Amino acid sequence: MEGIIGFLAVEFVKKLVIQIPCFNEAETLSIALSALPRKVGGFDIVEWLVIDDGSIDETVAVARAYGVDHVVRHARNQGLARAFMTGLDACLHLGADVIVNTDADNQYCADDIPALVQPILEQRAEIVVGARPIETIAHFSPLKKALQKLGSWVVRFASNTDIPDAPSGFRAMSRSAAQRLMVFNDYTYTLETIIQAGQKNMAIVSVPVRVNDDLRPSRLVKSIPSYIKRSIVTIVRIFIIYRPFRFFGTIGITLFGFGFLLGLRFLWLYLEGQGSGHVQSLILAALLMGMGFQAILIAFIADLLAANRKLTEDIRSRQIEDRVHLTGSNISRNSDK
Repeated sequence: MEGIIGFLAVEFVKKLVIQIPCFNEAETLSIALSALPRKVGGFDIVEWLVIDDGSIDETVAVARAYGVDHVVRHARNQGLARAFMTGLDACLHLGADVIVNTDADNQYCADDIPALVQPILEQRAEIVVGARPIETIAHFSPLKKALQKLGSWVVRFASNTDIPDAPSGFRAMSRSAAQRLMVFNDYTYTLETIIQAGQKNMAIVSVPVRVNDDLRPSRLVKSIPSYIKRSIVTIVRIFIIYRPFRFFGTIGITLFGFGFLLGLRFLWLYLEGQGSGHVQSLILAALLMGMGFQAILIAFIADLLAANRKLTEDIRSRQIEDRVHLTGSNISRNSDK
């Protein structure tokens, strides 16, 4: 009987792991860690995890000095998206029931973590994204604010969700949601994970959060032209990966439609006895219809590949749950330093 009671007690212990991806963040990490909570309502255990993405400064030393429970290290820099996914795998291995992701530059107000995890505790959501007050953030330029709005609109359209601040990295997710996420993009995880959540019918909501003063320039936004270019590439790639049939099908139907209309125009002129002077239209119509037909075939093939990817993701999520040891990462406890 005592064994059964002990087993049930363990089962009801809830663990929250707060993860912070880091790349050369020694100057700001201490400020971010000083603000993190050690107790959050609804959880029996709160642990901190730092993902060191190939830092060459004192990031790891700062993390251990400030009591971080676990450190995962990449031998070389692999980018924010890879660091984020490494963190999720590590959190799952550590038995996290809920995972909170935040930034090492102390951009987000750590006091809002209880509000961020509350919808998950209430079983109203599997993923919660913190919505920043974009319009009132002083260090955001008007162009950057406009790009934030545009990117969020595109993500809402692609994911069929209602997330006002898609680029926000301040988010919480349940264990089951983390098991089902897989990021293909190397640049950032923020947009892709929301679209993927919408594709998989996960319950995803947004809560308002506060931000702190800017401590350093953004690592992702090195320049506005670079940010625009990389954002466009990211969004197009996301559409191709998660909406392949719509993406290629729209292109194919558009090309085929223009070609078909040109063909009808030539046929009308031919029947009127004027076809000899419009052979170019016939050639262009044939080219457009051929290209459109090929794009439609690609749409079907891409859709089949997307279905295979979904099966692969389902298999991966089951393997993560059954995995005993985390592979590919070196997790160390602060007590082992």
